Amino acid sequence: MPAPAHPVTLKNVAEAAGVSVSVASRVLNGKAKTYRISDATETQVRKVAQSMAFQPSQVARSLRTKRSGLIGVVVPDLSNPFFAAIAREVTLAAETDGYSVIVADSRETTERERKLIGELTARQIEGLVVCPVGIDSGHLIEVHQSKLPIVLVDRTFLNCDLMQVTSDHRVGAYHAAALLLAQGHRTIGVLQGLPGTLPNEERLAGLQTAFAEAEVVFDPTLVRGDNFTERSGYESTSDLLKSRPDITALFALSTPNAMGALRAATEIGRRVPDELSIVTFDDSPFADLMQVPLSTVCQDVSKLGVSASKWLIRMLRAKRAYQPALHEIKTTLIDRHSIVPPPRLLSS
Repeated sequence: MPAPAHPVTLKNVAEAAGVSVSVASRVLNGKAKTYRISDATETQVRKVAQSMAFQPSQVARSLRTKRSGLIGVVVPDLSNPFFAAIAREVTLAAETDGYSVIVADSRETTERERKLIGELTARQIEGLVVCPVGIDSGHLIEVHQSKLPIVLVDRTFLNCDLMQVTSDHRVGAYHAAALLLAQGHRTIGVLQGLPGTLPNEERLAGLQTAFAEAEVVFDPTLVRGDNFTERSGYESTSDLLKSRPDITALFALSTPNAMGALRAATEIGRRVPDELSIVTFDDSPFADLMQVPLSTVCQDVSKLGVSASKWLIRMLRAKRAYQPALHEIKTTLIDRHSIVPPPRLLSS
């Protein structure tokens, strides 16, 4: 059957089925039994609707039910596999529960994040999932105060009165740093992400705990970087390896940081892992495919996305307010052999 020149309306279906618009509406909204509509009529209406490829108007349904069925998702960078995966998992989980999802990319700027949240709110979304960009949570708290359900994922905040889902950054970083130390590394450069964000500070704390337990002095001057980006990783690594050639290992606090580190190390002539060990946080599809597969702290992206979606939907369906809480998902250290003993130990 050729596609109709114009969208098929409920009135078109009713006329073709020989019933009133109200009867057609009740059948297609699953209320035939409630209004005692005969099985024959119900079958006829559904058959006609299917043959005409009728699609209910979401706008009309929203006006009638006062529900849009929409959830907004805002992430910092859709080109980053980690955030793309978060958006995908939230979307899949939300669709399973009957919601449609609008995904937006804040491009790592708080200003655009605010703008997108305003635009999504204007589209009558019922709830919001955000992977925040910076260290300012004021506009996110305003969303919560407006009674729009909101869940933060990954880059969460300390002492923030919102529902938050993140990884156990501290424990994951502790195990990664402990692996470097166990291999004999003592001069370790750290490529940090955005200072002040919970993931960055918790990962640094875990690393420092590992140093303390190994009775190794942690040198804060070997911490460089200003964001979770490849550019930051590249510039920080170039700076560190040129100013401190005695560095034998790098801990990149994100995979983009590690990508930049690999590029800088190659340009400087430091072979990984023979002359420079690297471990990173945030697994990605590329970590296992590189010429030197990177050892990494793997976050359970599926659980992060599904958990965020489930908590949001619980809040949407609850008749009472949920107490804000921070939910942490366990991480896993995957050793892909980008960590070996320092050259001086290998040659001794």
